[in-house]
Amino acid sequence: MHPLARVAAASALLLFLYPTNSRAQAPVPGAAVKSSMRVLRFSPALDQLIAPGAKPEVVHGGYVFTEGPMWREGRLWFSDEEGDHVHALTASGQDAVLVDFQHGKYALPDGHKTGPNAMAPAKDGSVVMCEQYGRAVVRLEGPASHLRVVPFFDSYHGKRLNSPNDLVFLPDGSFFFTDPPYGLKGGDHDPAKQLKFDGVFHYKNGKLTPIIENLTLPNGIALSPDNKTLYVNNSGPAMRVIAYPLHADGSVGEPRDVIDFTSKDGPGVPDGMKIDSHGNIWTTAPGGIRIVTPQGKVLGQILLPEVAANLAWGGDGTTLYITARTHVYRLQTRVKGYLPAFRR
Repeated sequence: MHPLARVAAASALLLFLYPTNSRAQAPVPGAAVKSSMRVLRFSPALDQLIAPGAKPEVVHGGYVFTEGPMWREGRLWFSDEEGDHVHALTASGQDAVLVDFQHGKYALPDGHKTGPNAMAPAKDGSVVMCEQYGRAVVRLEGPASHLRVVPFFDSYHGKRLNSPNDLVFLPDGSFFFTDPPYGLKGGDHDPAKQLKFDGVFHYKNGKLTPIIENLTLPNGIALSPDNKTLYVNNSGPAMRVIAYPLHADGSVGEPRDVIDFTSKDGPGVPDGMKIDSHGNIWTTAPGGIRIVTPQGKVLGQILLPEVAANLAWGGDGTTLYITARTHVYRLQTRVKGYLPAFRR
């Protein structure tokens, strides 16, 4: 899910994590930067996932900070976190605003932002969405033309959540979500922070259970195709992808580091990630999106002119869409993505 939006106003820690070549300085895609949109091949095995010569392309731009992509009913739904909108985008680049949190009936008073972030389809047909600045998990209900934002939950044992960021569903209808402090100006030191930890939660049958409490900045989250491994991105200071054995009750076993990005290779952090149908991890990371085996071998890297926040497969499952600051990009793949449990 995605925090990169508070670069200018963040704490010293966030400034360290997100260098100053941020949203305001991101280049506008065009002829001068198309050469920076390419795929680096580190292993011949990448050819099974991405055809040689395939390159990312721009779908649409003009946003403030894109996040939380999800394919639904023939369009890419995604959040403009700082623009406070939820959008839908067709494959041909036609854009529509589905929810306006800035000026619509769900706008918060006094100019406060909701910060829509990650979304995922639920078993009942609704969409569950994380609100970073609203510090809540909500539902989007109804047809796309008349979506209703319905409160779901915003606290654990009477204490407000930090800022829900990213989520992933299990086939049984329960889901996991990350809860870092990115929606709080002072981060972990903000007086409004009520929980003592930055956690990963499991929601099932009306019950919220923290399953991981020892990460510093839990962010992106994903499941292996067999639903036996839970992957979590920790955005810093130790930037890494972590694998947890997943038990039947939703708890996790001893963690294993898949890959460490603490030695930075460029702007960005481990943020959003998705898994392909072969079990490979496609994760945002310093310097570009990495394609990593479950054992931690890097097969390739996707370079863009902007820092990517998240990604999701759409269409027939072989078109990878990438939300990166002010634009949405896509890349055709040979492998299908592991699609959401309740995709429509």
